[in-house]
Amino acid sequence: MDRSFDQTLARLKDLVAIPGIAWPSFDRTPLERSADAVAALVREAGLPEVQVLTVNKEDGTPGGPAVVARRPAAEGKPTILLYAHHDVQPVGDEALWETAPFTAVEKDGRLYGRGAADDKAGIMAHIAAYAAVSEVFSDSLGLGVTFFIEGEEEAGSPTFRSFLETNRELLRADVIVVADSSNWKVGIPALTTSLRGLVDGVIEVQVLKHAVHSGMFGGPVLDAPTLLSRLIATLHDDDGNVAVEGLVAADTASVEMPEADYRADASVLDGVRLAGTGSIASRLWTKPALSIIGFDAPAVDVASNTLIPRARAKFSLRLAPGQAPAEAMEAVRRHVEANAPFGAKVVFTPGEAGNPFRTDTSSAAASLAMWALGEAWGVPAVETGIGGSIPFIADLTEVYPDVQILVTGVEDPDSRAHSANESLHIGDFRNAVLAEALMLARLNSEGLA
Repeated sequence: MDRSFDQTLARLKDLVAIPGIAWPSFDRTPLERSADAVAALVREAGLPEVQVLTVNKEDGTPGGPAVVARRPAAEGKPTILLYAHHDVQPVGDEALWETAPFTAVEKDGRLYGRGAADDKAGIMAHIAAYAAVSEVFSDSLGLGVTFFIEGEEEAGSPTFRSFLETNRELLRADVIVVADSSNWKVGIPALTTSLRGLVDGVIEVQVLKHAVHSGMFGGPVLDAPTLLSRLIATLHDDDGNVAVEGLVAADTASVEMPEADYRADASVLDGVRLAGTGSIASRLWTKPALSIIGFDAPAVDVASNTLIPRARAKFSLRLAPGQAPAEAMEAVRRHVEANAPFGAKVVFTPGEAGNPFRTDTSSAAASLAMWALGEAWGVPAVETGIGGSIPFIADLTEVYPDVQILVTGVEDPDSRAHSANESLHIGDFRNAVLAEALMLARLNSEGLA
């Protein structure tokens, strides 16, 4: 496998060199070149049907180019869909990078470059695993395999749902592997078995019909930023737990994250007390988390002696698995309206919503994945959650309600996806290729028994 893995790594480096960014403010040409490069790699791996497809956004402009390739299943054999994405995040401040972002550089057992981990390694893990299995089984490969390499995930997958609905039969499968997550740590593989959902919205507090002089009128009435701050303070209890009634919460994480590791990974300042109760892993994965991610009030540099009549804030609420987004949104609405300080007028505007996800760990596919990960790494795999959300997972479960979804990945806590100096642990990448090849081989031989 060493010779073929060297070739896989070289091709990953070639993909990293293509700055395919799906954000509307960036040139689309590199994104299309990225899709063409992936399509060429999939054809080389032996897939008989390869297409680059798009659907239009609501404004009529094309969505990100997605590569779809299929090998139809033989009679009685299952089909597995292998998902990854070829678009990447912008590089941000290049001065923070220690190497050129779009030049893959090996250093101390890691590969540095934008997209090296998120998610071009996921693409190459799929391609290399398929190539290995098709070589071993040759004419006896009856497993159906579909590649779906998306081209707009980092831009929020704006056409994902319509792409699924347009290509529903083309993408239909029994098992879906989403290679866009992380392992527990270097040397210990993980299957991501839960994702938090998300709702967000805007809370506005109105106090006065118009601004007035703070000296002439200040005292009997409090300004809107002050009252909005008091309202925001009611969203958490004294321990830092979310205090909105009606939200699902559980302290059920099967592994624990040491506090020192969390502090280091999250860059928590010395002396800052962590919020919430229960295990840190549960606080990250199976309990809600509410943040204020925007606040509209006059900037300090332009502040005047004025009582501000209205102020607003945007909240982001991560939902525990098992929570219905509509119920969570209504719970926040009830809370802010019931806790309006000093009788201020509160206007609640709901925003986006996304469902949480939980893997059926008793399924045949999940058992197979845990076995394959353990075999490839030589240590037992662990079940982990992710504090964030992958909104398109909800679309997959709604369009294909009977499919078994596995969320895997090649990242680790040091990968710094979306940040400067993104990197991939090369040894774990090799193990990820082996684990997926073992899964495909077992599915081909035994199906989903």
